[in-house]
Amino acid sequence: MTAAAIPLAADDASAPVRRSRAERQAIVLDTAERLFATRSSRSVGMDELVRETGLGKMTVYRLFKSKDDLVGAYLARKAATVLARIDAELARLEGDPRAALLSVVDTVEADVTRAGFRGCPFTNVSSEYDDPQHPARSAAADYKFELHARLERLAEQVAPGAGEDLAAQVHLIIDGMYLSGGLLGPDGPASHGRELAERLVDIAGTR
Repeated sequence: MTAAAIPLAADDASAPVRRSRAERQAIVLDTAERLFATRSSRSVGMDELVRETGLGKMTVYRLFKSKDDLVGAYLARKAATVLARIDAELARLEGDPRAALLSVVDTVEADVTRAGFRGCPFTNVSSEYDDPQHPARSAAADYKFELHARLERLAEQVAPGAGEDLAAQVHLIIDGMYLSGGLLGPDGPASHGRELAERLVDIAGTR
């Protein structure tokens, strides 16, 4: 290494890191998820969140105009992640609608039994806001609609003509697993959700 290269390397090391908009958004949303996971979203102020990101206040507000927008974006990203995981499993089980339908319940069961589970984030966060037009409520509702559409498509293949009823029943089991698991733990009533779903699916499929 030449003597001229040494100060150049030092200058490079001290230069500020330039991040893309997507990278900055990910930092903010990752920080929000970490804080919201242990506390309610309402209890986390923007000043604290900005401080935890290590980004400037103006940088964060250029990405998210308000706390409400940030909470909505947090749930929208979580919804996309969950639905992508479900879709990957449905693609793997293409041609076996019964197994595919029950795999959605398996995904929920895995979530309910993971360490640190505190209930459905879509229900928990959206319930903190009364305004039905709040971004959190809208993002949670969009997720529920998307999930139900998948359940109904699979249920109709399992039980032609009765898919709407079967999808509603399985969806109710899923919501019950999340609620019971969050309050009473994975060994409570939530532990029977998968068995109940399988029973309902098999009954509907034989009618």
